[in-house]
Parts: sequence; structure tokens; C-alpha cells
Amino acid sequence: MIDKAEIMDESGIMRAVIRIAHEIIEKNKGVENVILIGIQRRGVPLARLIAGKIKEVEGKDVPVGILDITFYRDDLSMLAEHPVVNGTEINFTVTDKVVILVDDVLYTGRTARSAIEAVMDIGRPKMIQLAILIDRGHRELPIRADYVGKNVPTSKGEVVNVKLYDIDKTNVVTLSDLEKGVMH
Repeated sequence: MIDKAEIMDESGIMRAVIRIAHEIIEKNKGVENVILIGIQRRGVPLARLIAGKIKEVEGKDVPVGILDITFYRDDLSMLAEHPVVNGTEINFTVTDKVVILVDDVLYTGRTARSAIEAVMDIGRPKMIQLAILIDRGHRELPIRADYVGKNVPTSKGEVVNVKLYDIDKTNVVTLSDLEKGVMH
């Protein structure tokens, strides 16, 4: 896949993470009952980055969990015969907490819906909020993010590529044209 435009460089990503961390603190009047849950895969390093910035500002550790929504997807039958399961690690209660789901790209809203369903199966949060690095539009469900790093209008024939150091050894967001069978 050939990148046709760079949407965010490393410093742009870090500015967005810092802004999201500050907005989380402000909206929730601190981080007393806040937990972050990163949606596999790139939502996980983003959640860790946001938690790190919150600690710098508030001096408090915010728990970070990992959520795999593979079996909650409404298109599971359309995925590979043996879907890749990365695993869920949430070693704390979500009940009565402000759960902030973190993901890299918000597109149709189906991933967010699946994540909400998965969290509700774990416990009963006080509230669920959504933090997204890139909102590219084209919603199919009535879902919007509470915290957005950047809104990027795209066509359905384009792909937003988020690359994060923990997974890809670089921090950059690019835009490319859709290749058949690839979507994000």
C-alpha cells in the first residue's frame, strides 16, 4: 500500500495524545474513577501513552486494560476461518468506573459498538467514553467519540494507516488508496 499523504507525524500524534489526556482530566474532574481500555491492536499503545500523560499531569496512575473484540464483531463470519485473537487483559473491575475505550481510527462505529458490548459483559461501568486518534467519518451506527485527536475527512476508497512505535517501530499516520480486501 503506497501512502499518498502524511496526516500526522510523531509530534502531531504526541500533541493529540497530550490534548486527549487533558480533556479526559477536565471532563471527568480528575481521574479518580477513570480507567482506560485499549482496543486491540493500536488502541493499546495509545491507551498507554494517554495514561502516561495523565500521570505526568495528575501524578496518578490510571489503570490500562486490553480489550480484544474479535468475537464481538458483527462481521465475524466474514473474517478468516480462524480469526486472530490477541487476548483481553482487564485485571481490575469496570463496575462503577468511568471506562474510556481507546482506539486508533473511528470509521463505521462497529468496532466501538463491539467494544461497548464486550465491556458490558465484564461489568457495569458508571459511564463509557470513547477516545480516538483519527475520526475519518462514514459512520454506520450512531456513535461519536468523546475525545478526538484529529478529524480527517476521507472517501470510502481511502485507508487511514496508523503506525505506532510499540507495534510498527514508528509513529506516523498516513492516508493511502484502498486495495481490494483492506479496510480501516
